[in-house]
Amino acid sequence: MKTSSSNSRAKTETKPAAAADFDVTWWCRSAHIQTLWPTLFRHRPRIAARRERLELPDGDFIDLDWSKNATGPVVVILHGLEGSSQSPYARGIFSALERHGMRPLVMHFRGCSGEPNRLSRGYHSGDTGDFDFLLRTLRQREPDAPIAAIGYSLGGNVLLKWLGEVGSGAGIFAAAAVSVPFELQVSALRLDIGLSRIYQTYLLTSLKRSLRRKFRNRTPPYSAERAAAARNFWEFDEAVTAPLHGFAGASDYYARSSSRQYLAKISIPTLMVQAVDDPFMSRAVIPGPDELPPTVTLELHAHGGHVGFITGRWPWRPVFWLEQRIPRFLAHQLTLHAAVNSATAVANTPL
Repeated sequence: MKTSSSNSRAKTETKPAAAADFDVTWWCRSAHIQTLWPTLFRHRPRIAARRERLELPDGDFIDLDWSKNATGPVVVILHGLEGSSQSPYARGIFSALERHGMRPLVMHFRGCSGEPNRLSRGYHSGDTGDFDFLLRTLRQREPDAPIAAIGYSLGGNVLLKWLGEVGSGAGIFAAAAVSVPFELQVSALRLDIGLSRIYQTYLLTSLKRSLRRKFRNRTPPYSAERAAAARNFWEFDEAVTAPLHGFAGASDYYARSSSRQYLAKISIPTLMVQAVDDPFMSRAVIPGPDELPPTVTLELHAHGGHVGFITGRWPWRPVFWLEQRIPRFLAHQLTLHAAVNSATAVANTPL
């Protein structure tokens, strides 16, 4: 069933439909099972990736893990907070895209590839510059190659913000974003409530460990004491993220980096998949149909947790539905993209 307000321009799926057939089953209805199952129990697909180091204009670098597929459309995968190409969802979608004849690559945010980045600054939820530089590099290398992008959680926020910033100049044929914290301050507060603190503690521990490794032999440009004492994301972002990246404080960082305010300017076909029960955010962060342009489809499911969306009749045979839905969406958009390009070429052919 699709619902929309009378002035809605966007398509919002409020229940699974034929094109979005996610159906949660008896053993994985819990949001926490959905969120934790891939990390705790999934047999992760093996991927054979080729690593490339991309030098950035400011003297830093990011590492890219490329598919060994020699042909096919390029699909850039943006991971979540403290993720990498080894994250279960990244390996799963990487493998699925390869099976569909595409060329996935994981763009590691600065410092997330297993080696600390060079500069004091790191990455954050609103930093679109490195992604933009990567896409410009890809276009220079292969000007005719179709390019798409997928973002998970923090990576989804980066992707949607970038799409809104560049508008019609995106130069990619489609995008998909999963479990996006559209309003960062609301999501930060949600992670400091109830069982969601489990995820907050895990992620903060990882962030603090990364900082200690990076600044082991040099003085950090922030208060190490405040960083170590941070009990929640607001305190961490106030102590570390804001001063490292030129924000006045955590509230300024959240306000300027949240993707929700950029959605209306997205010009390319974009799929957003969200769960109402996502323990990383509240229902209040989900944009309404009147906030979305015709190019954006929001599929909103009652269940799915955070980057979960697991189904299947039995727990020993789980189905990771995102790895079916996203390649299907991209393949459809690629067909439409090719048809438009073909029609344009015919129209421009001299008689």
